[in-house]
Amino acid sequence: MNIQDINIKDKKVLIRVDFNVPLNAERNITDDTRMVKAMPTIKYALAEGAAVILCSHLGRPKDLNPKSDDRIKFSLSHLVFHLSELSGTKVHFVDDTIGSEVVDASNTLLGGEILLLENTRFYNEEKAGDADFAKSMSELADVYINDAFGSAHRAHASTAIIAQFFDKDKRGFGMLMNAELSNARKLSQSPEKPVTAIIGGAKV
Repeated sequence: MNIQDINIKDKKVLIRVDFNVPLNAERNITDDTRMVKAMPTIKYALAEGAAVILCSHLGRPKDLNPKSDDRIKFSLSHLVFHLSELSGTKVHFVDDTIGSEVVDASNTLLGGEILLLENTRFYNEEKAGDADFAKSMSELADVYINDAFGSAHRAHASTAIIAQFFDKDKRGFGMLMNAELSNARKLSQSPEKPVTAIIGGAKV
């Protein structure tokens, strides 16, 4: 189901985005492509009066101790200012992904506002696909939207497991996900010939 097919008006909407963007030594974003591509879905939800909660991973943190260098290096707090610029909306940030502080922030979030959660990978439960962790995140919102195409292949809590805690009419894909899937179907089922495929990337 597409986000446009779901009633999100005045709802709390949890959107799993892919904000795994590169940062330099000063923690400045060097390529915001992934953030820009998430904007159509985010702006659509805001225009519908939804209170938008965003979750994402960033990098591969290993030391998850509260005051570790990894917690600073891979914090999504570095993205708040630019996210506000791109969305044209004030962005609230909470330095956790689940827990009472996050619940309070979600409860006070108003329609047309954005709440950015901390890096999902600061919890080992994310990569483990832990159901309890996913359930805790699901309780923050009325609707779940997966728009993280770059992470959709991973069976992580916030990408694959969390959807089971939402009714079928309250979960779906965002605009980026739909566009990528549509392109994939076109290439695999009815490509315009001749076809040339250029494949690249560190994980190929």
